[in-house]
Amino acid sequence: MSDIQLIIFDCDGVLIDSEAISVRVLVEELANLGVHIDEQTAIRDCVGRSLVDVAGSYGIGARAGEFERFAAAVQTSLLARFAAELQPMPHIHSVVENLAVPACVATSSNPERALNSLAITGLDVHFAGKVFTTCQVKHGKPAPDLFLYAAQQMGVAPQACLVIEDSVPGLRAAQAAHMPVWQFTGGSHLKNLQPAQIPPPQVPTFDNWADFFALDPNLKQK
Repeated sequence: MSDIQLIIFDCDGVLIDSEAISVRVLVEELANLGVHIDEQTAIRDCVGRSLVDVAGSYGIGARAGEFERFAAAVQTSLLARFAAELQPMPHIHSVVENLAVPACVATSSNPERALNSLAITGLDVHFAGKVFTTCQVKHGKPAPDLFLYAAQQMGVAPQACLVIEDSVPGLRAAQAAHMPVWQFTGGSHLKNLQPAQIPPPQVPTFDNWADFFALDPNLKQK
């Protein structure tokens, strides 16, 4: 895979171990609106999707201002939890610092959440001006729009990009963009993979960033 010219990282569950925190907050805020799901259901049905898509699937947003209030409550709770609990994935700093090719982030999170998360974990210095979110495209994952937009902004052809994702919607988005993709399964939310988290066929998987360069040594600086 020596022809890779750009690595596109998902953020939550890939660079940062945030999805377990996010799932707990989502379950709590949905319950406040009378929607009761458990954490495994949230992992299966919600991880990798934008909040507006998730809310719509549970009928939130039909009344004026309802989604905005829900999103604000999620954001407030999430940022507080992140400040207290959020950690980068083990070994990710070493990987990003030793890449032989440029890298960017393409995430379903909103810009404030994404930038805040990267700052808390000290990863922001590696991705200044290179964080792309669903807010910038018409369709979120599993549509290919976000990955194609990131590649365009970085000036790299889609087939020369490698996507690193944790969620099935993200994996399918990368495949729809005709980009090679690997699944990172080291996040705490994927300790026991459910059927919905099983990657599509022919997607390489790894669960430890310490093993990343072994998958393609050409991606590491000489």
